[in-house]
Amino acid sequence: MSIPQDFVHDLLARVDIVELIGRHVQLKRGGANHMGLCPFHGEKSPSFSVSNSKQFFHCFGCGKHGDAVGFLMEHAGLSFPEAVRELAQEVGLEVPESRPLDAAQQAQAQAAKQQRQSLHETLTAAAKAYQVTLKKSPNAVQYLKSRGLTGEIAKRYGLGYAAAGWRPLAGLLPDYQEPHLVTSGLVIADDEAEAGAQGKRYDRFRDRIMFPIRNVRGDVIGFGGRVLGSGEPKYLNSPETPVFHKGRALYGLYEARRAIHDSGLALVVEGYMDVVALAQHGVEHAVATLGTACTADHLQLLLRHTSTVVFAFDGDAAGQRAAYKAMLAALPLINDARTFRFLFLPTEHDPDSFVRAHGKTEFDARVAQAMPLSEWMLQSSAAELNLDTPEGRSQLAAKIQPLWQAIPANTLFSQQMLHSVSQASHTSVEALRQHYQAASPTANDRPTQRPPGPPPPARRRPMRATPKRSDHALRLLLLQGAAWAWLAPAEQHLLRQLGGVHGELARWLETQWNTHGAQSWAQRRLNLPEGEMANLANQLMQPQDPGEGMSAEDARYELDELMRLMHIDALQAQQREALDHISQNPEAQAHYRALAARIAELKKTNAAT
Repeated sequence: MSIPQDFVHDLLARVDIVELIGRHVQLKRGGANHMGLCPFHGEKSPSFSVSNSKQFFHCFGCGKHGDAVGFLMEHAGLSFPEAVRELAQEVGLEVPESRPLDAAQQAQAQAAKQQRQSLHETLTAAAKAYQVTLKKSPNAVQYLKSRGLTGEIAKRYGLGYAAAGWRPLAGLLPDYQEPHLVTSGLVIADDEAEAGAQGKRYDRFRDRIMFPIRNVRGDVIGFGGRVLGSGEPKYLNSPETPVFHKGRALYGLYEARRAIHDSGLALVVEGYMDVVALAQHGVEHAVATLGTACTADHLQLLLRHTSTVVFAFDGDAAGQRAAYKAMLAALPLINDARTFRFLFLPTEHDPDSFVRAHGKTEFDARVAQAMPLSEWMLQSSAAELNLDTPEGRSQLAAKIQPLWQAIPANTLFSQQMLHSVSQASHTSVEALRQHYQAASPTANDRPTQRPPGPPPPARRRPMRATPKRSDHALRLLLLQGAAWAWLAPAEQHLLRQLGGVHGELARWLETQWNTHGAQSWAQRRLNLPEGEMANLANQLMQPQDPGEGMSAEDARYELDELMRLMHIDALQAQQREALDHISQNPEAQAHYRALAARIAELKKTNAAT
């Protein structure tokens, strides 16, 4: 059995190599990297370099080099699978295993690699075509000038222009029928096409200023387009593609890397124009999300380059909502070396208009005075509450409970925040701690991860009484952060096919696992959209429900048993359906017997264990 390379790549994207190596080597920042004495050979002067941006280490003395997995293999003497499992356990991922690839699978993997390379080439060619078009478009040039942008900034960020008309790219690229134009999101074809388009294809971006989106290596992975006039949508992004994922990409990060290092902080804004306008005025360490709320993946990407992140939002209600969502993403990533702050501009301004009206000096002063996350947590939670009354103070403590539970328990910040809530709510620290822990399904609501490696030997615990098996299974999935990965594909499919809101919750849990990995119930509760699904989840997680205080190992045994019984239930339902058709369909009888054999096999499994 082998570990899929895609999983290893995803794992390395989630690991902070400076933090990992810093546990074993005393590191000090030196230029863009961190330096220390090499742990692999004796030396008196530091020659061991760790790059946060590249997630790579190299010793200039002995030549040892590699990534986080390689460091554990060299330093701790672990095998490759052991090193991967140790890192996966730290970030809450379950290590999948796959059999060695056969010839067809190897060909498929190679084809996927070649596709990604071709997409990068196609997108780069389009970016150059848009830049050429900009130079020939007086209206587009005048628009950029009206926003205070010079040709130097336009060149630095690779700004371009997608001309009006249905197919401007057809005259700029060699082959408009090239399939990669559709896969890359540049062209819309077939069932996507709108009425009135010529033929079956037309450009996605038309009459828009084009902002190329690059990954940290500088490859073009997608585009954002800003309409010139007052049309809608104002901003249009590339769709999700094999090389572009909005929730994991930041506009301007490639261009801002050096400035982020030099300034010691990253500034997160909401729009492309904010980034380039700030750069025009000398504020070059800004990045923007791509039409989505700031996610944990965005922040993990930034935290490779800096330990300080400042969010700059409009001061209106939309800006307040964006700031709250950014705080939710930041809470699980807090440690005592990281700082998150929030800058709220006057309601009539966004970063673009503010820096044009007041200049860099005033903007920098606002950034320096940005509100700490701790203060924003209290302020946003206290909104519309009367803290002069016991009711208001108790409501404040209740609103902060899930936020506090999302903070890693082993941080000093967690304890400091508890003291701040204690003062604001006029409640003792010990009373708050007891209340928060009593209201949590497990102590501190931090699920215990099963040790890495293969599943433990089959062992069953007696099933607790539960009103409904699907309820109990969903509760265990909510309670245990990595539980979705414990399920076999057939079991995951069974849960996805549940009827009504139960199936909706199961599909949401799968999406959360694929997007964020293991999360505590406190973190998941913050992400739940309002509605019936949230009501069901909160009802299932009431403290009096079964499963409270269960270890990860016991939860896995119980979930395994539940899924076995649910599988039997589903097969018996198919049996009843087959029985209804036996008289009309001879094949139904064979199907019925096959179902009976499978049910007997599942029941025998229970008897054997």
